[in-house]
Amino acid sequence: NSLIALRVDYTSDKENYRRVDFFVIVVYTNYIISNCLISRKGESMFIGRSRELAKLESLYNSNHFEFAVFYGRRRVGKTTLINEFIKDKHAVYYMAVEGTKKENLAGLSKALLAAHTVSAPQFGDFEDLLEYVDQLAMTNARQILVVDEFPYLASSYPPISSMLQSHIDQCWKNSRLFLILCGSSMSFMEEQVLGYKSPLYGRRTVQFKLHPFTFFEARQMLSGFSAEEQAILYGVTGGIPEYLSRIDRNRSMDENIIELFFEESGRLFEEPVNLLKQELREPASYHSIISAIAGGASRINEIATKTGMETSGCSNQTASLTALGIVRKETPVTENASSRKTIYRLEDSMFLFWYRFVRPNTSGIIQNAGTTIYEHIVKPNLSDFMGRVFEDICQQYLYHPQIYTKLPFLPGNTGRWWGTDPVKKRQEEIDIMAIQDNQALLCECKWRNVPVNIEITKQLLDRGKLFHYDQIFYFLFSKTGFTKEVLEYQKQDSSLFLISFDKICLLK
Repeated sequence: NSLIALRVDYTSDKENYRRVDFFVIVVYTNYIISNCLISRKGESMFIGRSRELAKLESLYNSNHFEFAVFYGRRRVGKTTLINEFIKDKHAVYYMAVEGTKKENLAGLSKALLAAHTVSAPQFGDFEDLLEYVDQLAMTNARQILVVDEFPYLASSYPPISSMLQSHIDQCWKNSRLFLILCGSSMSFMEEQVLGYKSPLYGRRTVQFKLHPFTFFEARQMLSGFSAEEQAILYGVTGGIPEYLSRIDRNRSMDENIIELFFEESGRLFEEPVNLLKQELREPASYHSIISAIAGGASRINEIATKTGMETSGCSNQTASLTALGIVRKETPVTENASSRKTIYRLEDSMFLFWYRFVRPNTSGIIQNAGTTIYEHIVKPNLSDFMGRVFEDICQQYLYHPQIYTKLPFLPGNTGRWWGTDPVKKRQEEIDIMAIQDNQALLCECKWRNVPVNIEITKQLLDRGKLFHYDQIFYFLFSKTGFTKEVLEYQKQDSSLFLISFDKICLLK
């Protein structure tokens, strides 16, 4: 039940002298510092996922069989959430390994027998093990059985899904057993556990697809930094709880980013590489696709040209990256998903940051020039990088519980829009556009160090003429506020709303 972590830090001088310090840390599973669990000075604090926890507690208090399915990308906090839920309950927790049937049978047997203080050898096969679970399920006590990284177990022993289905139908559905299956392979969980072709289809009573934290959730882990620094740290970590937990509040924002990304020993120096190795075979071409998108290529033919790949192969691999939540497929919000205007963007802002600033400078970072690279290449371009991140924060603002019901109307479809202005004969873009029936909301998001002026305001209002909705409302979001001229103009136009970053940060 313990994890032994080995960290190696080294420095080199001109004579290639190397000092190596070994830090061996033993931590118990329930106290691993990752995802949503922050541990400082012996105290643990669980942040976020309140809705998921409330739902789980509600299900736990029922007198029925429950089957919960958790899935989401790696590092997003699935295991930590499950451990928080079961920490004060009678539960069997087993994390499957990427190994053989024998290894997983032995591991699950050990976890099951140890939890019930049974001194016995492991079960002979999975059928014997599941029959033992049958006996536990028929008692009056609430029993929780968690199999984390279920895709590894299913890969080592494919019949397990059918066997679980049989035991659910014949025994467990009339019991108080609480079964939890969790996995990081989203395609497997969606197709082989939740999909209609799966033996387990229709058996789950609840499912949780965990997403990265929003900016508002991430701020709870970033106290001590200014609001602007919190936004930047949220952007470079992509809102992933485990990455956020690595930020040291006793260091500056710059020091944290350098230590995470621009040192060879940094936690995130090779993170995208490691993630792709875990999820994909032969990831080299996927790196090229992500680099192309991070560099500005957005259409399949542009990505294929930049990578030197065939369009069909590029399309298939881009679809795989989309399924992993790394790439986002977009069409203008006013058009359907099959539109020929489809483009691709990076969904994960940490990947955008890494492929834009870290991967092109890997050699320099290895040569201990990471601080210089950050100061001279990265920091001057952070505002440009934050433009995309700020758009996401603004969209989160619109859907914040304190704001959503106070909007001029409740938005339905929301997303970006781009198209041609037939009068001016030029391409136009709208950062965020929301539609409901015959109403529309157009948003412009500016992460700049100068206030938004009247020219930008009129430009947004002018774009409303491209559409024929009965009512159109305009939201201007600005990092540094608005000029006096814009503030005066807004007093005369009830369709125009001005939202500063300071106002966004007032929300909890």
